[in-house]
Amino acid sequence: MADNTIQLKWITTIVGELENLFSDKTDVFVAGDLLWYPVKGNPKIRIAPNAMVVFGRPKGERGSYKQWEEDNIAPQCVFEIWSSGNRPGEMNQKFNFYENYGVEEYYLYDPETGLLSGWIRTGEILSPILQMHGWKSPRLGIRFELEAKTLSIYRPDGRRFASYLEQAQRAEAAEAEVARLKALLEDLDK
Repeated sequence: MADNTIQLKWITTIVGELENLFSDKTDVFVAGDLLWYPVKGNPKIRIAPNAMVVFGRPKGERGSYKQWEEDNIAPQCVFEIWSSGNRPGEMNQKFNFYENYGVEEYYLYDPETGLLSGWIRTGEILSPILQMHGWKSPRLGIRFELEAKTLSIYRPDGRRFASYLEQAQRAEAAEAEVARLKALLEDLDK
């Protein structure tokens, strides 16, 4: 659960855009703040990434992500958005969890400082990505740009990730343009 409105905006933006990006793929599951249980019979081993993407699993509603019920496929990509309620020890525990349970790509963003960190799996460990500015995710195909302490994420087609409000405004503008063109065609037919 988000600690504040900035964190919530980033979580909804990332989850919404990833869902949109993979909307035509039936075997890509995207979720936000969903409990992930990697070990059957041990409910104490769990975490809820702010955003996660699982390739090889169908879309659909879930109360939690029980890995043993999901062909034992761990989320490959996870995102965390730092908030004032986070502590370094907690974030180290999350990193260790992701490293121990098979995450391939882990991204951590602090919207207050503009700091973006990333790690990619090399063998059994998550290794730091030394240059995040311009980094392109091997799994997701998205690109990260840091501009004046602000993160911009770009889809493979070059469009910037948009907030929920920006997406709604784009949809309204597109609908208005369709209506305008329809009216213009009707005028031409008269």
